[in-house]
Amino acid sequence: MLNQGTEMLNQILLALLNVLDILVVTFVLYKLYILVRGTRAALMLNGFIAILLAGLAAQYAGLATIGWILNNLRTVWVIAFIILFQHELRSALAQLGRNRIVGLFLNVDKDVGYVSEITRAVEGLARSGLGALIVLEREMGLRNYAENGVLLNSRVSADLIETVFTPPSPLHDGAIIISEDSVVAARVILPLSTDPSLSRVLGTRHRAAIGITEESDALVVVVSEETRTISLCEAGMIERDLDAATLRKELIKRLGPRKRVKKS
Repeated sequence: MLNQGTEMLNQILLALLNVLDILVVTFVLYKLYILVRGTRAALMLNGFIAILLAGLAAQYAGLATIGWILNNLRTVWVIAFIILFQHELRSALAQLGRNRIVGLFLNVDKDVGYVSEITRAVEGLARSGLGALIVLEREMGLRNYAENGVLLNSRVSADLIETVFTPPSPLHDGAIIISEDSVVAARVILPLSTDPSLSRVLGTRHRAAIGITEESDALVVVVSEETRTISLCEAGMIERDLDAATLRKELIKRLGPRKRVKKS
C-alpha cells in the first residue's frame, strides 16, 4: 500500500512538472510574440513555430526519418533562432535586467542603457556649448510638473536629448523629465530655489535644478550654456564641474534605492 501511494505521488509530481514545463514554454513564446508583434519578425516566428509543431507531429506519428533529421538539426535550429531574433532577445534580456525582483537577488548594474545615453547627450551638449536641464524621476512622481510641458513619452536616446536642447527647437527652453527609460515631457517649467545662501553666479537654469530637488527626490543634470560645465543636483545640493565619466558613475549609484542627503 505504501509503495502504491509513493508511486501515485511520483506520478502526480511528474504530471505537475510536465504542466509547469508547458506553461513556461507557452509564457516564453507569448512574451516573445508580444515583443515582435507588428514587425517582420512576427511572420518569421509564426513560420518557426509551424516548423516546430510539424516536427513534433512527425515524431509522434512515428515518421522515423523526419524524426532523425529533426534531432540532428536541433542545434542548428537554436543557432538559427538566435540569429533571427537577436534584436528581440536583447530587448527581452534588457527588460529582465530592469526587473526589480531580479535586482533583489542579483547585483544588477542599474545602467541598462539609458544612463549611458544621458551621459553621451550631456557630453555632446557641453562640447557644443548648449544648455540643458534633465530631471530624473525616482520614487516621487513628477506628473504634475510634466503636465505643464509637452508630453513626449519617447524612449531615452542621446540623439533625442540633444535634438530637444538644440535651438531653434521649440522644446529647448525649460527641462525634460525622464522616468525609467522614457522621456516623459519636454519644455517643462520648474520652480526656482529661493535659498538665499546660493551663489550669485548660479543662473536660472541651476536655480531651477536646485528648486525641483528641494521639492522632490529627483536627480537633475545641468549643462551650463556659458561655461560648458556639467552639474548634478540632489536634495537642494549641487555638485559642479563633473566630467562625463564621473556623472555616469554617480547616476548609476544614485538611481538605486534613494539615499537621503541632508542639506547643510
